[in-house]
Parts: sequence; C-alpha cells; structure tokens
Amino acid sequence: MLARTLEDVQMPGEAKANEITPAFLDAFADAWNRHDVDAIMSAMTDDCVFEASAGVGVRGTVYDGQRQVQKGVEAVFEQFSDARWSGPKHFIAGDRGVSEWVFSGTRDDGVRVEVQGCDVFTFRDGKIAVKNSYRSSEATTEREKR
Repeated sequence: MLARTLEDVQMPGEAKANEITPAFLDAFADAWNRHDVDAIMSAMTDDCVFEASAGVGVRGTVYDGQRQVQKGVEAVFEQFSDARWSGPKHFIAGDRGVSEWVFSGTRDDGVRVEVQGCDVFTFRDGKIAVKNSYRSSEATTEREKR
C-alpha cells in the first residue's frame, strides 16, 4: 500500500500552491507517525526551524536549517522508537497554524510517556518554516518490562 505523500495533498480542491490546508497537516502528522524522515523534511523549507519541546533553556533544543532539523527529528525517533502522535486536530490562520495531539512512546530507558501537546507552525511558500513544539509536563507511566 502506498502512503499518501505530502505532495499529493498540498493542492487539494481549489487550494493555491502556497496555501497550507488541514489535509497537508494531516499528511505531515501521518509522516511523523510512520517515522518517515524524508516525508517530514519535504514538508519543511530549506531554512526551517524546529524548536523541540525537550531540551535546555526556555525554547528547548532549537534546530536550524534542513540538516540540523533532520538530526532533531531523527533524535526523537531514536529516543522514542515507538513514538506516536494520536488524534491530531489542526487550525490554520493565514501563515500560522496549530496542531494539537497526544504523544505516546517508550523512552530508550524503558519509561512509557503520554502527554498532550501542540505544534505552533509558521508557513512560507506552501511549506513549514517553523515547527515550535509544546507539551504538558512529562507524564510517565509504568516502566516497560524488558
């Protein structure tokens, strides 16, 4: 079965080439759930920024540019090999947008995590220029038995 690509949904219906739609954000969320780094990166501008919800400092870890953002995305999947973002809901207002979700995954140390969060986006030229992630304080559940 072929997965729907971001290019397939970038221009649904009467959408303009530079317009972001809820279908585009659904495809972006699907790419994260498939752990499809290439599809994720294809949805982002060359000079994209990913402000991760984890990390040191007020803004968390900030990845700048395609190469660094790709490393940040890969780091998420390395720390949470079963990462999943459930029930995404999106809204878009001009060049900004938000996706709400519930993240669940098992950290590489065996601790199960489930938190509510959101991404605040800035769009440019039909792609994501900034993905700023926020989440509730880390809620951990029981340690997975190995």
